[in-house]
Amino acid sequence: MSAERRLAPWIAGGVAVVLVGLIAVLIAAAPEQQSGAATTLLDRPAPAVLGEFEDGTPFELSRRRGSWVVLNFFTSTCIPCRNEHPELVAFVDQQRSLGVDGAEFYTIVQHDEPDSVNSFFADNGGDWPIVYDPNFSFQNGFGVAQVPETWIIDPNGVVRGRVIAEVTAEFLSTTIQRLREGA
Repeated sequence: MSAERRLAPWIAGGVAVVLVGLIAVLIAAAPEQQSGAATTLLDRPAPAVLGEFEDGTPFELSRRRGSWVVLNFFTSTCIPCRNEHPELVAFVDQQRSLGVDGAEFYTIVQHDEPDSVNSFFADNGGDWPIVYDPNFSFQNGFGVAQVPETWIIDPNGVVRGRVIAEVTAEFLSTTIQRLREGA
């Protein structure tokens, strides 16, 4: 019997053990519910982006310096956006209860019509500012491909967080608090 024929069962057995171990680790690992996503913008100044409110009034992100800002990219037909909406309502209520120390919250609408967005908010609540991105300034500046996506910007205009998933009020509140405390 050649050395190659004797070695083959050991190699196959080793590969099988590694695969079984990998599958066991993947099954046992609890997925993290929410986490930040890598971006070259993290810890850098937020892009100089422009949008507009439904009435055509301009919105310039750089004018929001001095406040914590949370941007939530949204489309009314997006199921995860619909799922997280009650959490966003709770988050905005929490932040408003903090007065001037609370974060500002903005919905950035992607590829949606004002009538659809207005209908969604009328049915589901939420009375914060809604910004439209007609020239794709926000989408291109932040590199957003799909919704929902949420960004956290500190009072100095620096990007401090990005989440590409549904978020909860608790996650946003605790993340901003940790960032405020320098953790």
